[in-house]
Amino acid sequence: MIEEYIAQMVDLLNLDFCRKVFQRVKEREGSLTAMEVFSLEVIRSLKSPTIGRFASFTGISQSNATYKVNSLVNKGYLTRENSEEDGREYKLRLSDKYYSYKDILTDDVVESTMKAVEVLSDDEKKVFGKALQKLSAVLMQSENV
Repeated sequence: MIEEYIAQMVDLLNLDFCRKVFQRVKEREGSLTAMEVFSLEVIRSLKSPTIGRFASFTGISQSNATYKVNSLVNKGYLTRENSEEDGREYKLRLSDKYYSYKDILTDDVVESTMKAVEVLSDDEKKVFGKALQKLSAVLMQSENV
């Protein structure tokens, strides 16, 4: 039963996020495509990966990843910095332009989620908060992230 509730919550949060992406993505020169928004989210979650790590995680070719990264750099949402570990590689860094865009989406998703949490009692919120902390810690240790 808990699996169904988790799947339902993930679906609802994903739908809310996707709806907001499509509402904000306008078809004009220099705007982000939905796929570019998702690429930026992966790069953010991977915490400044190399292009190779981004390609590997998403399961796309290195050349496809490079193409996506170049587009995001040209639009000003991403920068490349030389890796300290290997000067031949670049770390992908999100720009201030990305964060101004991202804050709007994050605020909307958090606001939607917090509205749902309002139905909980104070004791339920404490238990829910502790459960979320534990779940986040386990997910952060996952080898897939």
